[in-house]
Parts: sequence; structure tokens; C-alpha cells
Amino acid sequence: MYLSALSSLKSCPASKAFYARKRARKRAEGKGHEQALLALTRRRLNVLWAMFRDGACYQATPAVTAVA
Repeated sequence: MYLSALSSLKSCPASKAFYARKRARKRAEGKGHEQALLALTRRRLNVLWAMFRDGACYQATPAVTAVA
């Protein structure tokens, strides 16, 4: 999963944005490369688990639901 997160930085805009947000030094997060990459790995695992749990396929953008 670590290597998957590392390679996703090259091809996935959502992963790039998440990693950049974790690395931002001006904000409170300001994590190092390893910490930001591990956070991205954890996030990808959470998405994978939700896909298994819900029996759903991956969608780059979350589905919008109508509010009653």
C-alpha cells in the first residue's frame, strides 16, 4: 500500500492535493515526506475498506445525494 500511495502521487490529482495539504508548512499540519505519505496510505486503505464494506466501485468524486 505504501508503494501504491507513492506511485499515486504521479498520476492521481486527488492524492497529489491530499499530500500537498499534509506537507504545507504554513498550516498546522506541516508534516514531513514520510508522515504525509503514510497519511496518504492510510487514506487509501480507508477508501478501499469502504468499497469492500459497501460493495461499491471506486468513484473519483463522491456521489451527490439529494436532500429532502
